[in-house]
Amino acid sequence: MLAIVDYDAGNLRSVQRACTKVGLEGKIISTPDQLLSADRVIFPGVGAATSAVTTLKKTGLGEALVAFFKSGRPILGICLGAQIILEHTEEGDEDGLGLIRGVCNKFRFKNNSLKVPHMGWNAIEVKQPHPLLASVRSGDEFYFVHSYFTRPSSAENIYCVTEHGIEFCSALGRDNLFATQFHLEKSGPAGLAILERFACWKP
Repeated sequence: MLAIVDYDAGNLRSVQRACTKVGLEGKIISTPDQLLSADRVIFPGVGAATSAVTTLKKTGLGEALVAFFKSGRPILGICLGAQIILEHTEEGDEDGLGLIRGVCNKFRFKNNSLKVPHMGWNAIEVKQPHPLLASVRSGDEFYFVHSYFTRPSSAENIYCVTEHGIEFCSALGRDNLFATQFHLEKSGPAGLAILERFACWKP
């Protein structure tokens, strides 16, 4: 079973529909037992980290995600899900799940020279190969909506970067975990191709 984690962070139905398009039967789940019985997990999300982290703690889904990661089964994080897997986020001064070392910082530009949130289509640069990026090339564009960006502590965890005033990490990973700051479900064929590869990914 493919589990799509519901922790009151929205965007679940569009992720589920995108999975259906590539032949994945994604089930939206909201309990630790459901999550731990899955074969693979998508950890999506939009909105505020503060309420999301609170829900993960209150429901036990946060602990279940950590246990799932330790089991070696595949996890795919999307947007907010990519930020919360780090150790800490500036948004709400919250601790994350700590699955990858690093922090999440807010975009800050002098004199409001660039718009925040970073919203719309933008190109990625592939920094190192990954099975889920086999069909992706530097210069391919994906859809972004975010005010905070991921900063993994080690370059070995950075798979893609993107420019928006600064160069930031737009795809990161470790072992059986891969995550994108961009929205796969809103990124057309390029995003669907990554979802399709996740369906058969064996870390």
